[in-house]
Amino acid sequence: MADVLLTTFRFEVTFNRVAGAGAQRLGDGGFQEVTGLDVEMDVKDYEEGGRNDGIVRRVGRAKYSPLVCKRGMFGPEGGDAVPELWQWFQDIVAGVRPVRRYDGTVVVQDQRGRPAAAWLFRAALPVKLVGPQLNARTGEVAVEELHLAHEGLLLEGTA
Repeated sequence: MADVLLTTFRFEVTFNRVAGAGAQRLGDGGFQEVTGLDVEMDVKDYEEGGRNDGIVRRVGRAKYSPLVCKRGMFGPEGGDAVPELWQWFQDIVAGVRPVRRYDGTVVVQDQRGRPAAAWLFRAALPVKLVGPQLNARTGEVAVEELHLAHEGLLLEGTA
């Protein structure tokens, strides 16, 4: 069987509440763009005494980029825009405790819609929320942008 390259336009994002009361699911599925699926490792240089031909490199901490999720603003026909992401952010700003955190997955699907790769992120919280860029001349879809800080990112199937 030949290997098949995955495309970047078939994916789904899901959120699951880590613990506590309140919304257990949040804004699943409808994102049109996700960036930040990367991990960077710090490297510490150690200048060993007596070794003048180079330096020793030691492993440092992993750093996770924020996930940036973009989606068109939507709501029921004739109703108001769905405020779930804004409510999550506003609750934190208003001092509602405990802070709601969500684990989640970003699943890339193959051409038949079957899961082919999944990234798992842990304990996400919103760090930035951007409303749509309004311009009456363009007629574009109103897009909101959510930036998430999280405590870990794994490709499913890795330890």
